Amino acid sequence: MKPPGVSRLKAALVVVVTAIVAGALLPEAAVIPVRGATARDWNPKSFWFEPWGVSGVHKGIDIFAREGRAVQSAVPGVLLYQGPLGIGGNVVAVLGPKWRVHYYAHLNETQVDVPLFVARGASLGEVGTSGNARGKPPHLHYAIISVFPLPWRFSGATQGWKRLFFVDPGEVLGGAQT
Repeated sequence: MKPPGVSRLKAALVVVVTAIVAGALLPEAAVIPVRGATARDWNPKSFWFEPWGVSGVHKGIDIFAREGRAVQSAVPGVLLYQGPLGIGGNVVAVLGPKWRVHYYAHLNETQVDVPLFVARGASLGEVGTSGNARGKPPHLHYAIISVFPLPWRFSGATQGWKRLFFVDPGEVLGGAQT
């Protein structure tokens, strides 16, 4: 006879494993998060560029656009955070497919009515200069962070262990639509 609770534990484990696998298998199919922007609006060599200000290494891409241009969710997902956050200024974080957090920073403002579940292309805010982008050309700092480590990405470079978690947004947007 099984001890009490073993069946529940197995059922819970199956649900967790199923959720993790399902999330990893969802297609990402990202769109460029600044409406009307193209790949020419960011420098593909800026991901993991150093030296880079307070953070030491630039862990995303900066998509330059006119101040006030609409920022949209690159992928469908769950809203994790919306509001002020240190050097990022006004930010939005969305948990999307493949268990990746899509981080949008330096927004002038965020949409006050962003729903819990965000569709790809949903409005998140506007390009701006909040946080440490004050006094610089308006842009969206866009980063993608994996919830689970990606060991093959480790490197001996500066902050190389953090590469286990950061994904180059330019690669994800490689075939993206505007």
